[in-house]
Amino acid sequence: MPYRVFWVRCVIILLVCLPVLTIGWPAAAADSYVTRYLRVTDSVPLTLDQQGNTRPFSAAELSAGKQLFERNCLSCHVGGATLPDPTVSLSLANLQGATPPRDTINSLVAFFRQPMSYDGSEEALFCRRVPESWLSQVQVENLAGFVLRAAQAAPGWGSEIGQDD
Repeated sequence: MPYRVFWVRCVIILLVCLPVLTIGWPAAAADSYVTRYLRVTDSVPLTLDQQGNTRPFSAAELSAGKQLFERNCLSCHVGGATLPDPTVSLSLANLQGATPPRDTINSLVAFFRQPMSYDGSEEALFCRRVPESWLSQVQVENLAGFVLRAAQAAPGWGSEIGQDD
C-alpha cells in the first residue's frame, strides 16, 4: 500500500506543478511597457560598442532595467527628459551627439560608472555615480539596455513636452 500512496502523491504534485512550469515564473515576465512601447517580446539585439558588436537583450532583462530606471533615475529623467538640463535629453540623437557618444551599451555603462558632462569635459555633478558595490555589471547593463531601447523605440522618449521626435 505505501507504494501506491507514493505514486498517487507524485501524480498530484505533478498536476499541481505542471501549469506553473508551462507558463513560466512571474519574476521572468516582461513588463507591459517593454512589450508594448519598446516592442520587445522575445529579445532584441542592442549595440554593445562602437565596432558594431551586438548582444541580445530579452524582454525580462529590459524589464529589470526599467525597474532600475524607475527606482534610481526617474526623479531626473521622466520620459527620457533630463530635468537638471532640459537641453540634453535621453533621446537617441542626444545620446549619439555626446562626447564620447553614449549610444551603445558599453558607453552607457561607462557613463553610469563615471558620469561626465555632455561634452565630456568634466564630471557631471547632477548624475549619480553607480559603483559596482551599488549595482552589479549585469544590472547596469540591463539599465543601459532599457535606456538605449527606449531611445530607439519608445514614442516621445526624450522629446520636449508637446514636441515629437
